[in-house]
Amino acid sequence: MTALDTSPRRDAAGVLIVGGGLVGASLAIALDAAGVAATLVESAAPRPDAQPSYDERNLALARATVNGLAAIGVWPHAAAAATPIRHIHVSRAGEFGSVRLEAAEMGVDALGWTLPARELGGALLRRLDACTRLARLAPATLEALEPHPGGWRAQVRGAGGVRTLDTPLLVGADGTESFVRERLGIAAERHDYAQTLFVCTVQPERGHAHRAYERFADGGPVALLPLAEGRCGLVLTVPADAADAVAALDDEGFLALAQQRFGWRLGRLRRPGRRHAYPIRRVAAARLASPRAVLVGNAAQTVHPIGAQGFNLGLRDALTLAELVAGAADPGAEALLAGYAARRAPDREGTMAMSHGLVQLACLELPALAPLRSLALLAVDHLPPLRRALARRGMGFRGEPPRAVLERLP
Repeated sequence: MTALDTSPRRDAAGVLIVGGGLVGASLAIALDAAGVAATLVESAAPRPDAQPSYDERNLALARATVNGLAAIGVWPHAAAAATPIRHIHVSRAGEFGSVRLEAAEMGVDALGWTLPARELGGALLRRLDACTRLARLAPATLEALEPHPGGWRAQVRGAGGVRTLDTPLLVGADGTESFVRERLGIAAERHDYAQTLFVCTVQPERGHAHRAYERFADGGPVALLPLAEGRCGLVLTVPADAADAVAALDDEGFLALAQQRFGWRLGRLRRPGRRHAYPIRRVAAARLASPRAVLVGNAAQTVHPIGAQGFNLGLRDALTLAELVAGAADPGAEALLAGYAARRAPDREGTMAMSHGLVQLACLELPALAPLRSLALLAVDHLPPLRRALARRGMGFRGEPPRAVLERLP
């Protein structure tokens, strides 16, 4: 571990958040809204084009997520760019049976919304600019950590040199390969799905009617998400060993592959946007908390994008932590962090099990499973209690969610 600066100057950081991506920025805003002083260390400059997580992905935001973003004042900056999801259609290529979820059946106007990650990033930056109790260090890098009485001492290098910060609570929001998690000595379980995700936009021949599609296949899931102006966000999963060949396809060849994988429910797919590729892996921290330190978002768990649960799960991490810290005299108290870990466990474990299980069961080439998978889809589609339970979980209402995301539902 790098030696810390021994100069006498020390700065009180309040809650120290390392990582200014979607979840780290959301946590900083939630703490500021609750009147809690905090410092946000961002490795990228505070611009939408500089932050790696503010990219070309189209995020499927659960209803609970939008409720939470509205509660902390972010949604008004993003709503105009969002497209409601009023219907969800789930199926598997080559097998009978499907599940259809409807917002009207749940008594709501939308099950969720689709929003480009760059638009959400821009909304977060605008809301961050209005924070009054937040110090932002960007671009800046955490170089060293050591425990000290009452918290952690961090050395942060920025444009003005190195600063030493003391914090009663250290939050690792620094992504899948978390520096904070590694320095805390928290092990992580890793699973390589041997898959690569390609995302882009396409123009379907027929209107999407605010319907999102998730279609499973042997090579991995493919999804179409409704966007503004009749376009759709395409999410295409391919085996990792085929990724280079898919990346080399011209637009015509890529559209042919997407059409073959998705089918013709929306007619011919045309006018693909720029493609971006992401390797898919699962990384789960062995625990969420250490003495006076906690993990949130991808630093705590990176899940398969099937079901689009990554940011939704991470935001519930952030809002739960902010809720607990807001009413506490000591934000890093052992009992508080233990309570955070216990409260997040059902949601975290259930979501990780769901995403991993779907990949294992729905995307495996096992002919003997085909009738069972089809019957399961038919059962959910024809049994309203199962359908409503699935819809509620998809909307982000699982376990004991943070108060900021709650609403009255039928």
